[in-house]
Amino acid sequence: MSLANFLRRAGTAAVVLMGLSANAGAADKVDEVKIDFAYYNPVSLVLKDKGWLEEDLKADGITVRWIHSLGSNKALEFLNAKSLEFGSTAGAAALLARINGNPVKSIYVYSNPEWTALVTQNGSAIKTVADLRGKRIAATRGTDPHIFLIRTLAENGLTEKDVKIVLLQHQDGRLALSTGDVDAWAGLDPLMAQAELQENARLFYRKAEINSWGVLNTREDFAADHPALVERVLKVYEKARAFAIANPAELKAIIARHAKLADDVAARQLERTDLSTAAIGERQRKTIEGAGVALRQAGVIPADVDVAAAAASLIDSSFVTKLGIK
Repeated sequence: MSLANFLRRAGTAAVVLMGLSANAGAADKVDEVKIDFAYYNPVSLVLKDKGWLEEDLKADGITVRWIHSLGSNKALEFLNAKSLEFGSTAGAAALLARINGNPVKSIYVYSNPEWTALVTQNGSAIKTVADLRGKRIAATRGTDPHIFLIRTLAENGLTEKDVKIVLLQHQDGRLALSTGDVDAWAGLDPLMAQAELQENARLFYRKAEINSWGVLNTREDFAADHPALVERVLKVYEKARAFAIANPAELKAIIARHAKLADDVAARQLERTDLSTAAIGERQRKTIEGAGVALRQAGVIPADVDVAAAAASLIDSSFVTKLGIK
């Protein structure tokens, strides 16, 4: 190789390296944090209402964009597409996403809810899970209500083949139940509380212990690249959770205002929502892993999937541990 060619190639390589370095620097700088709010996550509504995250990040020139998640499935889609940095889901839904290749990390607990049950119209002949055989049931795929339904069927000797699952987003499932287009619905609060109180819908099967935790997730790469920013977001989340616990009347008003709910509906949702725990760790891992094992037994998760390993890789307790969050 001539000296000229060598210098030309070396120069080109230097330019490329300089460009890569510049791009890496640009990628490291965060100008905007995209975070979701969800009616099933009361703490997110307090945080959005108070504007505390905007206040905290403003000095560093970081703006906040709020994105509405209609269900765990949507939050997980947004996270996978990098349309969110922080998304609210059920723990079991996050596990399914992780198993399916979505690189999410669950880093915080926003609630321990009983937010799902099986619901039917008040005049329905459905009294037990066995009565669902051959019936049409609305559910939102990849969410805790859908997982609750699958587990409940399996625990009562039924499978998806014994019923007709109609895949609808949560609010459309509630509407389908009210119009009689389906016989039952795997409900989600606050829509479930709304159907219960305003349409006299009946929660005919409840099992609080198989509702999985409400968890805040981030992307694996974002957590690795911006740990200090993740910590800042969680600190402000903790401020909102503390406010929610200390001010139940204002919490109810915030939920009612943002979700456009009657006061009694917001109150019913809160009756089934425990905000006392925020730390994520072994307790949550066991519950989430239990959901995964049940889904593997039901054939939803392939038999060769190591559910325990997947649950362990999902849970990241390092941030709450460092911040001393309980």
